[in-house]
Amino acid sequence: MLPTNPSDPAGPAGGGGLASQLRRWGFSGAGWRDNRHGEWWLAAQLVLLAALLLPAWPNPAALGLAWPWQLRWAGGLLLLIALLGAARSLGQLGASLTPLPEPMPGAALVTEGPYRHCRHPLYRQILLGALAMALLLGSLLHLGLLLALAALLGGKARREERSLLSLYPAYGAYRAATAAIVPYLPWLDWR
Repeated sequence: MLPTNPSDPAGPAGGGGLASQLRRWGFSGAGWRDNRHGEWWLAAQLVLLAALLLPAWPNPAALGLAWPWQLRWAGGLLLLIALLGAARSLGQLGASLTPLPEPMPGAALVTEGPYRHCRHPLYRQILLGALAMALLLGSLLHLGLLLALAALLGGKARREERSLLSLYPAYGAYRAATAAIVPYLPWLDWR
């Protein structure tokens, strides 16, 4: 067994673990109570993402409709594109990644790769994935979830950007030149 330094914030042998990572991201019991790092935004996002796994409602077949295979195929393709785009965006963030809208202290501002043309590409991929599910299933429920996610992610991104503007002097110019989530959609692009 490797020696452990109890004062090391990363935990045993520098490995950390889940609890250490959650603390590094800024999670705390107090934060869940008062939303100090945007925990409530994340909780709402996770609930909506989990709801995307629900079955279609109403089911097109129950309404006597045959959902076109072309829309199912397009939905499947969009879902694959969204998953690949999300993986690329996550990889680009590296150590700056946090699920909370409050940036981690000392994290680098990422403006390259997928972040070159979109300030919040992960949010864009989430919306693309929600659209994909609506197309795959032909579901009004999933269309509603897409709209709810658009409203939520637009608000979460605005919350995040208030902190980014105060932490990074270059963020104002980046924000003025780069689409937020979806270019030219007022709630999803504010430049």
